[in-house]
Amino acid sequence: MAELWNSDTGEAVYRSRDAVKNLKIKVRIERVTSTAVLSQHLQHKVLSQQDRGEIELETLTAQGQTGDNEEEIVVGWQEKLFSQYEIELFQNEAACQTPLDRQYHSEIRALHKGKGRRNHRIFTYTDHDRYTNCLPLHQLQHTDLLTTTKSSPTFLAERMASVRHRRQERRTMDSSIPKSRIVNWEPTEEFVKSSHVLNNPMQTMHIMGDLGPQGKLGQRENECLLVTIKTDGSGTVIMKPDFNKGRDPYRILTQGEKREVWRLTVENVSTAMKPEEKDREQNMYKDLYVSHKEYLNSLVGQDFEMPPAGILRYMMNGEIVLAKGFEYDNLYIHFYMELPNSWSSLPFQSLSGVTQTCRAKSIKKENVALFGYPFNFEAFYMSEKEPEESILQWPVLYFKVLSLDSWQRYRTEGYGYLLFPAVPGKHTLTCHTWRPLQMGTVSALRRFFIGGSAELEDHSYVRVPGTFKGERLSRFGFCTETTGSVTFNLHCIQQARSFVDAAVLKKRRQRVADQLGGFSQQGAVCTILEAFQRARRKMQEARESLPRDVMSSTSQLQLESSA
Repeated sequence: MAELWNSDTGEAVYRSRDAVKNLKIKVRIERVTSTAVLSQHLQHKVLSQQDRGEIELETLTAQGQTGDNEEEIVVGWQEKLFSQYEIELFQNEAACQTPLDRQYHSEIRALHKGKGRRNHRIFTYTDHDRYTNCLPLHQLQHTDLLTTTKSSPTFLAERMASVRHRRQERRTMDSSIPKSRIVNWEPTEEFVKSSHVLNNPMQTMHIMGDLGPQGKLGQRENECLLVTIKTDGSGTVIMKPDFNKGRDPYRILTQGEKREVWRLTVENVSTAMKPEEKDREQNMYKDLYVSHKEYLNSLVGQDFEMPPAGILRYMMNGEIVLAKGFEYDNLYIHFYMELPNSWSSLPFQSLSGVTQTCRAKSIKKENVALFGYPFNFEAFYMSEKEPEESILQWPVLYFKVLSLDSWQRYRTEGYGYLLFPAVPGKHTLTCHTWRPLQMGTVSALRRFFIGGSAELEDHSYVRVPGTFKGERLSRFGFCTETTGSVTFNLHCIQQARSFVDAAVLKKRRQRVADQLGGFSQQGAVCTILEAFQRARRKMQEARESLPRDVMSSTSQLQLESSA
């Protein structure tokens, strides 16, 4: 009859909030080869002969012969069970060199004076033993469990075996001494093997089995690794192999002259919690979470952080989404913020930035460079510094789009600016750009072959320079060329005490600038300009939708009426 075996011998990871000291594991090994079958056959034969009076039972049944073929024992976490080899080693006091060896010597003497060992073949190596982290490879490979694929210890497993010893020998380094070589640009294979190892401290316990023949127990070559248990301080328990959980037992095939087969069964026999204990634990965790929440609330406080009176706090989380319509590829963007009068920023606030170089891709027959570059900005406006009849000036973001080719030649592709939105919320804005144009063929050839182009000395000239004091800004004779466009996503937040002031609760839906007072003129101007732009767009759309004959007749009627 064919035997059924459990071939799943991989690791199983468990998580528990209980103390790992409560873990109890029942391990059972049973020999299933011809030796055990022969002993059982002899027992049946002896019993039959005894019934006929031909032979006495005591003459053929050796003491412990039946119990030598199987053993079952319950092992606790880090419970030390001595093997026959350790008993013979530590019972000699002269062989004990470390305090742990002397402790084992006293425990073995107490076992001899007491009831003796409760284990015969099964023993353990705890986390304190010197065998735990440096088991010989022949012992790790000695357990030939029936698996679908033959596995061997990986490089990481071999390196992790000596992690704890290496951590104890680690020396502290003086941080005041400068390091001459911080980055190793050409690491060797030996350097990678010695450095790239995870150092996660874990406690380990091995449950072993002495599967040697009867009368030859205590030989190291017959020791076999049965179960490995690892745990860390966060409640993670790793079992290899996993508990059987009603499945077929594992198979162990020994080495040597007699290749014997053993059956291994692993069960979790930890004491289950009573319902009242479980409820008590849940209540304890609830109290712990409530106290921790109260502690965090005490650190944060109940008062919401507000700017001082008369100050507007402006926060913006922005993103440079994309750029398209430019002549050359490999684009990157320089940008910086300009703060008008009465505006200030934090001392550590960066007012400029540079994006990464982005290669364009074709989207709907257009070359689009997808940046996705985030930036943030925070500024404060003090209304006391400006007279009431003046118009509020919002911060401006100036940017310049450049291209870089494989010869490290850069070209200016366009200039643009972005006025910070006066209304809080999300805004998606597309800013069109232009660049200075130098007439003639020589400038075009220079731009194509050697890079470079005409640039602005003052980027604020894209809009209205901050140094301009006149009434009219003339740009007559300044030649430019329209290039591409840049799209921004802006998330703006405005914060001021005017929102929560009881005297202005009716003005919640107004703009912050209006609530701070003195900016009604700016609001009226902006409203008029927006209405004019909407009307102009509607007229252009209406003219484009009309047929050409209607447009020509309309223009002729206009000419006749004017005549």
